[in-house]
Amino acid sequence: MTIPFSQFSFARGVKGVATAGYRYVAWGPNEMDSAKRRAETLPLDAPPARVKELQSICRDAGLESVLMFASFYPENPGAAGAYKKRIDQAHAAGIPNLLAFGSPKSTPAQRPVFVRTLIEVAEHARQAKVTIAVKQHGGITSTGALTSAIVREVNHPNVVLFYDSGNVFWYDNVDANADFVKCSSLTRGFAIKDFRQYGGRRATCGPGFGQTDHYAMLGAVANAGGRIPLCCENLSEPFVVRVDSPEAVDALARRAREYLDTVVRGVTSQPKE
Repeated sequence: MTIPFSQFSFARGVKGVATAGYRYVAWGPNEMDSAKRRAETLPLDAPPARVKELQSICRDAGLESVLMFASFYPENPGAAGAYKKRIDQAHAAGIPNLLAFGSPKSTPAQRPVFVRTLIEVAEHARQAKVTIAVKQHGGITSTGALTSAIVREVNHPNVVLFYDSGNVFWYDNVDANADFVKCSSLTRGFAIKDFRQYGGRRATCGPGFGQTDHYAMLGAVANAGGRIPLCCENLSEPFVVRVDSPEAVDALARRAREYLDTVVRGVTSQPKE
């Protein structure tokens, strides 16, 4: 994802992803604009020209765009209309996945609205050839078990589960390795973020620095058939000052890719007779 580069421009984030050796890119929700102000990467009311501009930046870097953020909680008023606009933007950009999640403060009382929103927009997503990927983010989507129950209730092929182990550890202090077993059969992608607890401190971090067993998680889905995205949302080292130069983020992105490449090759290799 371009999220680790959000203190820089979208274009610099895309360059960093390409420099680190990735083939695919996921559009983060924010960037730093030319005036050094935090800005939305793609506002909900952005003209079609903005979509084309972002897609051109990615294609010129040799990257295929695979995901963008909905940036709107499904339980909020007006969510269905906002999601349909995001679906249309994703379709215009040729992006197959739209990432969705609830507010960390969402309550069980809001769950029916969350589900109704996804049901209302699911067919629009199918027609646009866009998949709504629901991930963990606290509240009513704090764990894979809770999120998979929502996906099952919506019961539409264009609403699927993406897994974010870092958020499962972070928001509810739930062991993501045990939680993933409850939803592995429904997982169709990953928002890669790890988590580490040490010396009374807690931090989300990049893959390989934390407590997530990526071999077990990716191995559980590796031979299920098809191709699924692994979108790196967090690259940081735990308990140290975060890097502030784009080149330093490039290096972390490369390390994350190399680590995940090792895991993927390991879980998909065939043992010798």
